[in-house]
Amino acid sequence: EKLMEFYERVSGARLHAAYVRPGGVSQDLPVGILDDIYQWATQFGDRIDETEELLTDNRIWKGRTQGVGVVSAADALNYSFTGVMLRGSGVPWDVRKSQPYDAYDQVEFDVPVGVNGDCYDRYLCRMEEFRQSLRIIFQCLNKITPGPIKVEDYKIAPPPRAAMKENMEALIHHFLLYSKGYTVPPGETYSAIEAPKGEMGVFVVSDGSERPYRCKIRAPGFAHLGCFDQISRGHLLADAVAIIGTMDLVFGEVDR
Repeated sequence: EKLMEFYERVSGARLHAAYVRPGGVSQDLPVGILDDIYQWATQFGDRIDETEELLTDNRIWKGRTQGVGVVSAADALNYSFTGVMLRGSGVPWDVRKSQPYDAYDQVEFDVPVGVNGDCYDRYLCRMEEFRQSLRIIFQCLNKITPGPIKVEDYKIAPPPRAAMKENMEALIHHFLLYSKGYTVPPGETYSAIEAPKGEMGVFVVSDGSERPYRCKIRAPGFAHLGCFDQISRGHLLADAVAIIGTMDLVFGEVDR
């Protein structure tokens, strides 16, 4: 809930922030939010400790997760798993480390991996990723400095509203950006990020116009759910809850 509040304060939306835009971000950070994020982050470590104290060595929790939903490293790769579903099987693949983007090459963090590839290992990976995320947050808070929030190229990022009232060129750029968009040279590209649930990528084909000829979104959940039949065989029906839970599926994306 607190994270959703930060989203809303920065972008005005709780879920679909649309904050990162071509050439920068939509608006500057509100006053005081960095201090509030720091205060929240210093307390969140205690919440992680409480959760681990409750679950990690709990014999009931272990009995429900150890040896359940086992995925070998070979199967994880064959099924095109990403995220914790891949790292929980012992494969240290994280797009933020393997193919750094944004500022991930400027921060230090570790990539936790599992050993057995079961629900318990995936749980341990996620708990450690909480801690690594805190490391990243603290480093980013220390590195953020005042400055421009987007490029001053009006062919890429729209000009400020004030500039449109004073400059005809800025008004024309704004009109062209929102009525026509970008003209992209013919070609194709695939770009991916490390989303919380795995690798989220977009494949785009351009025919030279301002509209994509083809756009395919690669959501991680489609590949993960595809192996549910195999990894759930021989288990109890109640184990399906643990398996689907550690897959961390969003069923709105599994048809991609």
